[in-house]
Amino acid sequence: MNNDTILFDESNKNNNWFTVNDTVMGGISSSKSLITEKGNLIFFGDVSIENNGGFTMIKMPLNIDFSDKNSQLIIKLKGDGKKYQFRIKSKIDQKYWYIQSFQTQKEIEEITLNLLDFYPSFRGCKLNKENFSGNTIKEIAIFIGNKKNEKFALEIEKIYIK
Repeated sequence: MNNDTILFDESNKNNNWFTVNDTVMGGISSSKSLITEKGNLIFFGDVSIENNGGFTMIKMPLNIDFSDKNSQLIIKLKGDGKKYQFRIKSKIDQKYWYIQSFQTQKEIEEITLNLLDFYPSFRGCKLNKENFSGNTIKEIAIFIGNKKNEKFALEIEKIYIK
């Protein structure tokens, strides 16, 4: 853990996460995030495919630099058995995200994602660009949009780069 770069953990006392629901395009999905007394982030809500919706996301601006491009992003969480995407931006004004999906279990676990496996995507379409190969992260997000109506709840203890 000596050289780990922390993106989120219990030391983040403020909830700097912003919610983006499909209401921005007429949908009716809803979500919230909160920080527990232990300092964990809880992201929960309802995804609805009504009105051509079907997603919700939380995002947080960062200014993270790290040295090893072969690094891994690790999320320590308690899942709900649903599939999510982790998203990163390497520039604050970047219009697209680098994304990677992950499946949760209904238990505490660590999800490991190789940074080089994050691929560029814009509005659900993979772009003809190289995968993430930088060493700067300006924004992160957690997205759920499984093309069905569903309730969800994710409790995140820590996000870091190793």
